[in-house]
Amino acid sequence: MEKVITNTNFEEALAVPGLLVIDFWATWCGPCRMLSPIVDELAAEFEGRATIAKCNVDDCEDIAMRFGVRNIPTLVFVKDGEVVDRTVGVQSKQDLAAKIQLYI
Repeated sequence: MEKVITNTNFEEALAVPGLLVIDFWATWCGPCRMLSPIVDELAAEFEGRATIAKCNVDDCEDIAMRFGVRNIPTLVFVKDGEVVDRTVGVQSKQDLAAKIQLYI
């Protein structure tokens, strides 16, 4: 199951070793709603090997700005605290799984 990143737990989530994938989204975003079930499936499939998290840009504007998120959905791939990749827009489950596999 994916985590929810908030302003309160962000630093803690970023400090976890390994791969962290942050899904930046908003409730009003149609493409975000299309990507959400894919992110949920990936979170279940990679549980224990990667942390998949969601961050609502309306609730966490500072976090989105810190990562330079200008469009949503954006997935940011963070490995051991460093940004290693990102995707913008709806991606296929296969493409995202391959990208996660590359970094774990």
